[in-house]
Amino acid sequence: MTHVPSPSYSTTARVEAPTSSSLLMDLARSISQHGGSVVAIDLVEVTTTGVRVDVTFNAVDEAHVETISGGLQHDGYQVRSVSDRTFLAHLGGVVEVVPRTRIRTRDDLSRVYTPGVARIASQIATRPETAWNLTGKGNTVAVVTDGTAVLGLGNVGPLAALPVMEGKAALFKSFANVNAFPICLRTASADETVAAVRAIATGFGGINLEDIAAPQCFEVEARLQDVLDIPVFHDDQHGTAVVVLAGLINACRITGRRLEDLRVVVVGIGAAGTAISKILLDSGVRDLVAVDRDGPLDRQDPRLLPHQREVVSRSRARPVESLEEAMIGADVSVGVSRRGAWDPRILSKMAPDPIVFALANPEPEAYLEEIPPGGLLATGRSDLPNQVNNALCFPGIFRGCLDARSSTISSRMQEAAAHAIAGAVSDAERAIGVIVPSLFHPDVHHAVAAAVEAAAVEAAAPRGDG
Repeated sequence: MTHVPSPSYSTTARVEAPTSSSLLMDLARSISQHGGSVVAIDLVEVTTTGVRVDVTFNAVDEAHVETISGGLQHDGYQVRSVSDRTFLAHLGGVVEVVPRTRIRTRDDLSRVYTPGVARIASQIATRPETAWNLTGKGNTVAVVTDGTAVLGLGNVGPLAALPVMEGKAALFKSFANVNAFPICLRTASADETVAAVRAIATGFGGINLEDIAAPQCFEVEARLQDVLDIPVFHDDQHGTAVVVLAGLINACRITGRRLEDLRVVVVGIGAAGTAISKILLDSGVRDLVAVDRDGPLDRQDPRLLPHQREVVSRSRARPVESLEEAMIGADVSVGVSRRGAWDPRILSKMAPDPIVFALANPEPEAYLEEIPPGGLLATGRSDLPNQVNNALCFPGIFRGCLDARSSTISSRMQEAAAHAIAGAVSDAERAIGVIVPSLFHPDVHHAVAAAVEAAAVEAAAPRGDG
């Protein structure tokens, strides 16, 4: 399988070479011949003996970076240094705390801190609801993990999870102007995680759970939502589900299908697979086959875990014996497992114009060349079309919740977010197979926030007797 060079392996090599009128073209040719993608070539210095040039390129992985650098050496260039731009971007972390009020004089200090701040503390002690306006609580989210299910890396621990939580905090601020703090907990059980989050929740307007392994993540989320009066959202579950629903709405528009008529196969009934199954069933899908590592789930199996039993009990799908049988005639397949969980050739058994969500990271269950003709593919990768990226929803969802001062994130609010994301794709974009918008779409985060706020306000509004 040939993979595409990615900005996650963006590298700058400082090269020394003799002066030549074709130098820049020759450098680009050398990198391209070794499978790299040239991003930029910058002239650093010209001397009497030659030139120094910074060549920036994308590669597939670390071994590929070494191959490209070795190729430059082989072609007669002196590679003096190689810098990994991703590591450079994370030096010192990707977030920082910046005060909203400047402190330049003793007068400023007296208002921001003591003695003036005592008046604010007294006000909040008397009227706790004013903390939402008089502190940062109303615009602050905790991004919480225990490091047990980090990206595609697995249980790497809370310290290794820190750069991921920092990155998520940066996305909150960049896309929805929500302040977010990475909280990495060294906890060993659901009880410890719930207790820790409950203890720190006072200072936050919402809790975004991240990279917590199943099935513990289900218990942690449910228990925290029961004991806290602020929204709790496990992004790996519900964030993925929201974006999948958005993509499926548009895929149905493209292929002339209706949600209620779809035959859907979901492979991998962990955190994301369970949430995806639930939101699809909530949205009208009736025929959904849930497949785990041992095959299709059987509602009669006494070994089913509670979250698995909930999914299969709600589906009207007929019993099947194997994944291959489940794929026969299926309109939609959703993979949230791993590369190799299925043989991509079984996709040919799906209905014409199949819709495939291959969401395993970093290697999806299927690539574009493995999709049957006429099929639509979505993955979790940024270098392939239709990236199912949780960042399409979580900044706007929390922005809407905070603005509405909602205490929960209901299924109705999640569905509203999905429809807002789907609506950000234009008719012209859908005509070429685009089913989810770019993360950098100028309106999508605002649209999600507005839709979620409206759904929260509607749910909170008193009902007439009719």
